Amino acid sequence: MLLSTAVALALSACGGKDAAEGTASAPAADAPPAFTLDESKLPDVNRFQFADLDDTRNACVDFAGYANAKFLAAHPVPGDRTSWGAFEMLDERSTAIQQQLAEHAAGLENATGVEKLVGDFWATGMDEAKINAQGIEPLKDELAAIDALSDSAGIVAWLQQTAAKGQGFLLGVGAMPDFQDSSINIAATGQGGLGLPDTTYYSDDKHAQIREAYVAHIAKVLELSGVPAADAQQQAKDVMAFETRLAKVSKSRAEFSRDVSLYYNPMQVADADKLTPNFSWTKFFEAQGIEQPKLFSVSVPDYFKEVDAMLADVPVEQWKSYLRFHVVDGASPYLSDAFAQQHYEFHNKTLSGQKEMKPRWKRVLDTINGQVDEAMGQMYVDVAFPAESKAKMEALVANLGEALKARIQNLEWMSEETKAKALEKQAAFTTKIGYTDKWRDWSGLETGRESYLDNVLAAQEFNYKWQIGKIGKPVDKTEWAMPPQMVNAYYNPLQNEIVFPAAILQPPFFDPEATDEINYGGIGAVIGHEMSHGYDDQGSRFGATGKFENWWTEADAAAFKERTGKLVAQFDGYKLADGRALNGTHTLGENIGDLGGLAMAYDAMKKATEGTPDPMTDGLTRDQRFFLNWATVWRRNFTPEEVSKRLVTDEHALAEFRAIGAPSNLPAFAAAFNCKPGDPMVRDGDNQVVIW
Repeated sequence: MLLSTAVALALSACGGKDAAEGTASAPAADAPPAFTLDESKLPDVNRFQFADLDDTRNACVDFAGYANAKFLAAHPVPGDRTSWGAFEMLDERSTAIQQQLAEHAAGLENATGVEKLVGDFWATGMDEAKINAQGIEPLKDELAAIDALSDSAGIVAWLQQTAAKGQGFLLGVGAMPDFQDSSINIAATGQGGLGLPDTTYYSDDKHAQIREAYVAHIAKVLELSGVPAADAQQQAKDVMAFETRLAKVSKSRAEFSRDVSLYYNPMQVADADKLTPNFSWTKFFEAQGIEQPKLFSVSVPDYFKEVDAMLADVPVEQWKSYLRFHVVDGASPYLSDAFAQQHYEFHNKTLSGQKEMKPRWKRVLDTINGQVDEAMGQMYVDVAFPAESKAKMEALVANLGEALKARIQNLEWMSEETKAKALEKQAAFTTKIGYTDKWRDWSGLETGRESYLDNVLAAQEFNYKWQIGKIGKPVDKTEWAMPPQMVNAYYNPLQNEIVFPAAILQPPFFDPEATDEINYGGIGAVIGHEMSHGYDDQGSRFGATGKFENWWTEADAAAFKERTGKLVAQFDGYKLADGRALNGTHTLGENIGDLGGLAMAYDAMKKATEGTPDPMTDGLTRDQRFFLNWATVWRRNFTPEEVSKRLVTDEHALAEFRAIGAPSNLPAFAAAFNCKPGDPMVRDGDNQVVIW
């Protein structure tokens, strides 16, 4: 995964955004007026520019600075963001397109289908006066139900009922491909229940101030919901104590990112009932309307054992405070300004350093992408993704596949037995480019123009019911886990597929008009990155069909671990200006992806340009431009708070280190810039990392 967790995305276990699929129908004779995109309102794309280079710096010493320092100095993080760079600039462009589409949809009379969904969300979300007038009223019934709880049995019933509406924050279930037969979906559940970004936030001394701010935030949210100020202060401490107890038995993000097996722990429902005697999974499945499965995956059993114990020994009033807070906090972005502002103050400003609240129109688009993302995506691709881009991407993918195949065949450290399995997996890759060939069917999702929150809650329940409707059924391999308007890409190990949404297929990643070295240094390396995830420390635990299996000889597995250990050490050695170090173990999978992806992209570029003269554009060689566009992709500023959060929660290394980490291991980089042994960008001998 380029910017998000591949395994978590592929193995989402608690609810989901998906809805039923269907083919798009032809427009009716009285179809609404066609939409025309106003290109003049879109931000410029971000291309590699020769003028961005800082020739006062030595590429062999400070490659990230040489390529990106001037750009970063001129492009600070905007007030309504926590980071700014190539990804965010493309996201701004995608968002500007979506704004025009949403405004158009909202203005249509008698709209149907995806236009009605998008239009209803836009119209209600933008009606600030009505939202403010409603205040807490949209949550009145839910809060009354919490207030009425009087015992553990009532709490269990409440958890079952709210989960059935797609609100399983503490306990929920979803569909996941079976690790042993990835063609079939099984039921799966996993840990949840925490309001801070990671388990470490509840214990590490460095997060003490964040904990204090969180308690203050909880108290403020409770007070806004109607709890007297004095009571809210005590209840906030009770909520924090509740979550701290859960955090002690939960797994951290770092633990999950480096052990995919944690997601898969199949057991019978009867055994799960024994695990949690105060919480009947048999009755839970009945409440969800799900036929009791023979087996379902219970990730992190200790978490559920603790929740069960808390049902018995935590006072009902403390439970009620916890539930009330999370119901209100979860709904706050869709409530009046006081709630939305408080949500921003903690979740965006305190945790990530965002200086300004996003304007309402951007927040409404976030909601649309959170609830009916593919409805927006269906509209987006009609105006933003030219057909020729898909054809050129298919050629690039084919060339990267051949480069990967050649690299596997030429590995000196791998046996022929394991190579055969690795090549089988490479040959079985499925590639998805741009957007799905089979759009989702949203029939049954009722939205309107009366209440923003009601539309959100309706979508959550609709999506959850569709998600759990997949349990026990064959996996639909046409599904996408990202909408086309998202600037990202991913690899799904359970389907052995690589996926490239339309929005990322723009400069600096991909430009149909650019020369080969630019595209191979951008999207070519991204393609290779996603392919390499099939062979990273976790993806390599899945076979060609997506089955969780060991296809390695013992000797090859040991050789692989020795090489990946050197990559861990490389990134452990990188430090920020203030002395804080990166976590090479947590970021290992993405670093393997970068190293393998860049290496095979270079090979593919050299083959594609073989026999052609070097254009020497702006005095730069083809190889130099290849590596410089790679660095352009990783030009990115962060707020200080966002850096602190990412060091703990993000399985990706910070962008400046991604710019230098992979190329420093490639002799082709040293040759391109005439670097010498001993230069910081030259890793040779025992320090050089070569995996795929």
